[in-house]
Amino acid sequence: MIDAVVTESRRERRRVRGDEAGNAARRKPDYRTLRNPFLPQPVFSEDQVAAIHDTALRVLEELGIKVLLAEARELYRRAGAVVDEETQMVRIGRDIVTAALASAPKSIRAYAGDRSRDLVLETGTLSFLAGSGAPNVTNLDRGRRPGNLADFENLVRIVQSFDALHMMGPFIEAQDVDNRFRHYAVNRAQLTLSDKLPFVFARGAPQVEDCFEMLRLARGLSDDDFLSNVYCYTVINTNSPRMLDIPMAQGIIDFARAGQMSVITPFCLAGAMAPITVAGALTLQHAEALAGLALAQISRAGAPVVYGSFSSNVDMKSGAPAFGTPEHVKATLGSGQLARFIGLPWRSGGGSAANVSDAQAAHETQFSLWGTVLAGATMCIHAAGWLEGGLSVSFEKLVTDIEALQTIAELCAAVPGDADAIGFDAIAEVQPGGHFFAARHTMTRYRTAFYEPLVADLSNFGSWTEAGSRTATERANTVWKRTLAEFEPPASTAGRAEVLDAFIAKRTGQGGAEPVS
Repeated sequence: MIDAVVTESRRERRRVRGDEAGNAARRKPDYRTLRNPFLPQPVFSEDQVAAIHDTALRVLEELGIKVLLAEARELYRRAGAVVDEETQMVRIGRDIVTAALASAPKSIRAYAGDRSRDLVLETGTLSFLAGSGAPNVTNLDRGRRPGNLADFENLVRIVQSFDALHMMGPFIEAQDVDNRFRHYAVNRAQLTLSDKLPFVFARGAPQVEDCFEMLRLARGLSDDDFLSNVYCYTVINTNSPRMLDIPMAQGIIDFARAGQMSVITPFCLAGAMAPITVAGALTLQHAEALAGLALAQISRAGAPVVYGSFSSNVDMKSGAPAFGTPEHVKATLGSGQLARFIGLPWRSGGGSAANVSDAQAAHETQFSLWGTVLAGATMCIHAAGWLEGGLSVSFEKLVTDIEALQTIAELCAAVPGDADAIGFDAIAEVQPGGHFFAARHTMTRYRTAFYEPLVADLSNFGSWTEAGSRTATERANTVWKRTLAEFEPPASTAGRAEVLDAFIAKRTGQGGAEPVS
């Protein structure tokens, strides 16, 4: 019966006047600027949130945080913190934190390579980033292997091609490039293949300044221009529990002084580097994040900072990190409450602990994404492609996860509810027992009414079998290959390679820059 209706509809469609079917606009969704339409969901009461915040301040005041960088300890000292040089412990008073939160911007405008890619990070906005920081890469053709520059460049091309991913990131390590020169290659790829907001590693002041100079050269920015606006970002991870190492502390200082954005993110795994309870893990996370935020504001009042959350649990049998678990979702919801309590834009973390792109990987990623959306996160890192708890990025999973992100982006769009959308005339046109396939209301909208899947196969079993019985992962393999084959760098990147290559050649001749550890 259904097949007969579909066949009849096709005949009706062919009879529709050309101006209705032939001239109907193709669907062009806008995924570049998202606002979250969902009310944030709480997991703690308001009193409990206040208690977590107060306890985090007590942790900083009474227990302190170990800070390995002497310059950072001195900055804390000048702000009034109690510093023990022998133990490198810094005890930060709540007055310092309060002042820091007062000066931190509540809204951050980030300037991409193309103005249409600019982002505003504030309460209510939503952006997604692909899986990042992995040592390995995997796909169906070559399997799992150490990341290299060619793979990184291909990931940049794929991420650039999909608007539901809003920034670049350190997707994988380009391990075939020496550490002294890797930042040149990675930054060059971002600035010549993409017009999205780039990422810069905080691996010591010399490498950071190299990357800043590359940005100034590529974008034609003066020193004052660069200092006045956000043109890149970094992620700062504390060493939980309660330690800030040398490159991370230096990164906070360098990015704050340059006016660039730091996403200050403790990585608190309940039961391992943090108390086993969600509330306990969030208390430690909050304390460490506040310590980093304070250092940024001490370095330069008004420095753009994002409150970071990436708390989950571990498998208590193996100690391996877990993602997309109930505890991960609860921690994300609680982080959203804490971020709103202090009034700052904030990031969450997606991801999966699965070893391959399978049902477990999809399940875990979906739950971590819904945790992000329902918590009201401003940005979500590791939203696509992440496997093994961050040990690899999968080309196929990147594509299947982009499908999920595009679905969320569709939910961010307003749903028409005017008289025309309500469709009384359409209901009146179709007789009882009939169908709406050929109704005028349908025919004028069918090209643009529904989301068009990127990788999902909506055909029936017979058609799917005739087409080769391919799984979603196999279809995703075709999608990323087609994306690379059709890729063209954005017009705004034209001419950047020459000026960047001249700088890279000069700095390479000078020996590059060693990362700081």
